[in-house]
Amino acid sequence: MSQSRGASVSVLILPAGPADAEALARVHVRSWRETYQGLLPDAYLARMSEAAFTRRFRRALTFPGPNEVTLAAAAREDLLGYVQGGPSRAGVEGEAEIATLYVLRAAQGLGAGRRLMAGTARALAAQGAQSLAISVLRDNIRARGFYEHLGGAADAVRPARGPGGALLQEVTYRWPEIGRLFE
Repeated sequence: MSQSRGASVSVLILPAGPADAEALARVHVRSWRETYQGLLPDAYLARMSEAAFTRRFRRALTFPGPNEVTLAAAAREDLLGYVQGGPSRAGVEGEAEIATLYVLRAAQGLGAGRRLMAGTARALAAQGAQSLAISVLRDNIRARGFYEHLGGAADAVRPARGPGGALLQEVTYRWPEIGRLFE
């Protein structure tokens, strides 16, 4: 998407609720197919079900866990992306974690990803988080560049289990001072 075209698209960042479950599922499945083609098995990507993810999102948004945040990036037509974050899954004191962040490829470059990160960081900081982490596949070069551009520092590459038990390589990016993401 060109810069001039991007300037004409108005993107709003809003809290997501159960009524957004179907649109979030569409973004999730489509963005996985766009992002992970060649990184994850094609058969797995083809089997991804919007209906199953709709149920998952509806349940998670109806009964969110403590301090969980889900924000959506919306344009006039539909949702363009979303982010989900909460307390560190590793239980690190004072650290929050972004579990998922996806922006449709056609909407990348509009600032939605940066704004989703900033909004989530602000919400998690308001709940007491002092630092932030997000993990990404080592070979997802585009996402890694985005996190580096935002000032994230990469940990060492480590093995992680992916869909179907496949062994993948993952990198965690950290922001020791969460406020740097929304200054």
